[in-house]
Amino acid sequence: MRLTTPKKLMTSLIAMTLAAGTAMAQDVVELVYSDTVSENDIRSQLLRSEFGDCLGEGFNFQSYHGATLFAQGTELNAMQRGNLDMGNLAIFDFYNQVPATSVLGLPFLFRDYEHMRATYNSDVLDDLWAQVEEATGVKFLAFPYIGARHLSYVGDHRYMTPADLEGVRLRMPGGEGWQFVGQSMGATPVPVPFTEVYTALQTHSIDAQDNGFPATRSMRFDELITHMGLTNHLIAANEFTISLSTWNGLNAEQQATVQMCAGQFEAALDQVTLDQEATLRGEFEAQGIDVYVPDNAAFQAHVTEVYMGSSYSADWPAGLVEAISGL
Repeated sequence: MRLTTPKKLMTSLIAMTLAAGTAMAQDVVELVYSDTVSENDIRSQLLRSEFGDCLGEGFNFQSYHGATLFAQGTELNAMQRGNLDMGNLAIFDFYNQVPATSVLGLPFLFRDYEHMRATYNSDVLDDLWAQVEEATGVKFLAFPYIGARHLSYVGDHRYMTPADLEGVRLRMPGGEGWQFVGQSMGATPVPVPFTEVYTALQTHSIDAQDNGFPATRSMRFDELITHMGLTNHLIAANEFTISLSTWNGLNAEQQATVQMCAGQFEAALDQVTLDQEATLRGEFEAQGIDVYVPDNAAFQAHVTEVYMGSSYSADWPAGLVEAISGL
């Protein structure tokens, strides 16, 4: 019988320890996430606490903010190339690959937060989501509410109707779908990255922007604007997504954890956003900003006419607008 020397025994133990450590490291799932909001934005904070921390020790969640990893509007392509696992996208990011998604970017589609949430919680969008997942290779995990969008600007009078926006340079995110929203409201849309809006307002290269109360405060646009017209033209929810290649690489337990934590993030951000909307109007008014309600019926009528006369409406699933309106 061959005896194992102390040196060989030690070598074997070290090898076993290293192998065990490697196996444990391989069991930890790395998820890389990118978005355009700043590191200190409440959305980023909630993402890390309500989603990242929720995942637990079996995951290594790495989040990059302020468009430091990928530029706004490029996250979907990054996921498809395998360079990114997760993102919090806008519905317009899917338009070029699935034109039918433009229906959810129709201004005034949702009456209010409750109507938007009821729509996303129903099965009315199931066929559309299945189409998007098949075409783009991403999975929808949640749809966190980020606030109703309004017109805010530097000016000397109120914009009450679409006619008042003629010639007004309204910042919209880049992309055909976003630009058409600005056009349908009666303005001249100008593509400006989210991280550059403050400077664009400050230097008067744009006249207006359409983020809601939370983003207008977090990005300090309220330091510059003089008016805010409460159009509520988009009741905005993001598409919190994961690439299907990443998702399919998870086991059932890991998938359940990711889905549960995504739901927790959605619920937390919904509540914080609603709380901010309830308090920030008064704070903006106290700062001297003229916060008012324009003729939203005129805006809605104009938007409907423009969209129905465009190629966008031809892409919408038959009966979907009516189904959403009926909820």
